[in-house]
Amino acid sequence: MYHMTVTLSHVADSLRAWTSDPYVKFKIAGKEVFRSKTIHKNLNPVWDERVSLLVETLRDPLYVKVFDYDFGLQDDFMGSAYLYLESLEHQRALDVTLDLKDPQYPEHNLGSLELSVTLTPKEGDVRDAVRNLEIYNNSDFSFISSMRLSDVHRKAQLWRGIVSISLIEGHGLQPMDANGLSDPYVKFRMGHQKYKSKTISKTLNPQWREQFDFHLYDEQGGFVDITVWDKDAGKKDDFMGRCTIDLSLLSKEHTHKLDLPLEEGEGVLVLLVTLTASAAVSISDLSVNMLDDPHERHQIKQRYSLWRSFHNLKDVGVVQVKVIRAEGLMAADVTGKSDPFCVVELSNDRLQTHTVYKNLNPEWNKVFTFASSWGSKVARGADSAGYCQTDACHVPLPQIQNGERKAYALKSKELTGPTKGVIFLEIDVIFNAVKAGLRTLIPIEQKYIEEEPRVSKQLLLRNFTRVRRCIMVLINAGCYINSCFEWDSPQRSICAFVLFVVVVWNFELYMIPLALLLPLAWTYMLIASGKDTRQDVVSNPIDSERKGFMNKLYAIQDVCISVQNALDEVASYGERIKNTFNWTVPFLSWLAIVALGVATIILYFIPLRYILLAWGVNKFTKKLRDPYTIDNNELLDFLSRVPSDVQVVGEILYPPVPHSPSLPPCSFTVL
Repeated sequence: MYHMTVTLSHVADSLRAWTSDPYVKFKIAGKEVFRSKTIHKNLNPVWDERVSLLVETLRDPLYVKVFDYDFGLQDDFMGSAYLYLESLEHQRALDVTLDLKDPQYPEHNLGSLELSVTLTPKEGDVRDAVRNLEIYNNSDFSFISSMRLSDVHRKAQLWRGIVSISLIEGHGLQPMDANGLSDPYVKFRMGHQKYKSKTISKTLNPQWREQFDFHLYDEQGGFVDITVWDKDAGKKDDFMGRCTIDLSLLSKEHTHKLDLPLEEGEGVLVLLVTLTASAAVSISDLSVNMLDDPHERHQIKQRYSLWRSFHNLKDVGVVQVKVIRAEGLMAADVTGKSDPFCVVELSNDRLQTHTVYKNLNPEWNKVFTFASSWGSKVARGADSAGYCQTDACHVPLPQIQNGERKAYALKSKELTGPTKGVIFLEIDVIFNAVKAGLRTLIPIEQKYIEEEPRVSKQLLLRNFTRVRRCIMVLINAGCYINSCFEWDSPQRSICAFVLFVVVVWNFELYMIPLALLLPLAWTYMLIASGKDTRQDVVSNPIDSERKGFMNKLYAIQDVCISVQNALDEVASYGERIKNTFNWTVPFLSWLAIVALGVATIILYFIPLRYILLAWGVNKFTKKLRDPYTIDNNELLDFLSRVPSDVQVVGEILYPPVPHSPSLPPCSFTVL
């Protein structure tokens, strides 16, 4: 018994008639199993419908019939075709084109129908096949079973690469409107994958600047069909031309700039096309699990052993995720139920389970296999009725315990707060530590498709809190160091002074990595002893959900004022440094020349070690020599005398009375 998923796409060639209202019927063994919707007044209909069928045997072909709907009359026959299931490859989406014929007039061409078909054996059939192998030859069972698992795993490959397409622009397109211009947009199609660009209004030389990706299922390549259309409100869009990309002619791992002239039209499309090899990914049932087979698991461990650390450095490891079940999911439908499925993402690889209809406690029992790129895995749940993501969980790969079945609490789709339900996963990660370490030294894999950033007040508050937390760590560290200079605690100041003198006098370069190593070792010892002092970064730093509207408004206002002041401070100091070298205030620029000249002479004749010792002794003893002195920073005090660009513009528009640079300028307000 088999599951067959059929996506009814469209008619490739025009049907026979002046105009029709076509629909499609599927029959197996004389029984009707599906009827499509009716597309009215169209000879090139696009259905884009998907249906899952249960097939008892592959001997019975799928009989496809197309009819023209006639209200109140008998529907007209428009053609039929057979799809022979025995010729289909299992567990892989195949694009099929069926030529429609009339049995009474077989020589007539009635158009063609395009389908995408996936044929998957049921779990029990695979288990029976493996059991038959064991009965057939018990002595060689481990070897034959391993071969069986490898074959099924190989057939379950979903895609072999990614076709990244950037639609740049068009030149000299055909005018289609009365004003001599067009409103062009572009449609892309590769197999069952489709993409539609945005519409650029009133131009014959559009600039799109859009990027998208198709999955490459065939290692030999394929064809990308491109059509250009003119958008017309209230009527059918006008066809402006077509072109095709033959991917088999393009080399991989290289960006190709293509200038494609349009056939059946005018103009040229400019594209950037990159073929990127993707890590092999697969999906299978629990009964077909490569890591559960001892022989194949041993082979994989040998493949990523330390002895093969410098063989194929890009092959870091393998990740296997068993998606068992979920419990207590959130109801997404008005009926109080959901149609959940699970999506597992690892970098740019994305796999999806089947949909369990009308169930809040679904069981999937699927095994996902990825080639590891050493990152994090995200499992997302969604409701298939609207394909809207409802919840997710994020699992860092380094924190996984192999073979441990664990319940992960689901979070919201932004991963910021908890939501209803848990998902049960069992994850295995096998990798080579040397390759993984080397992989961290190269740029992280770029995410091909990311959500468009949007303005969010909660995100603004959260990011401001994160930045403020990091700045407060630096401020607290500075206050602690300053307390040593202030002699708030004599014992601490004495220890700091002695440590400063010893380190500066005996300083060597190896002390820099040693200084970074000590806090790492100290934190590890605290964690190992059970005294984990790390902050709980999982909790939401902003309790904005519990605040009233006015409190939220005041919080956003405070954030905006703080950001505004911080940007002003940074910009002002940057402009003051620039204006010092621009001779905006000649007196201060001459003063900077004198100071820099003296510093150059001192550093030339006196070793830096002695200068640092003198500076440190002065800082530590200043409070002892004069308890009432006020600490200051001479460099910042000097820069505060240099005007920023805003102040310079104000002085140009409204020249003040000349003043000494050492004194603050006077300001007058007229009311």
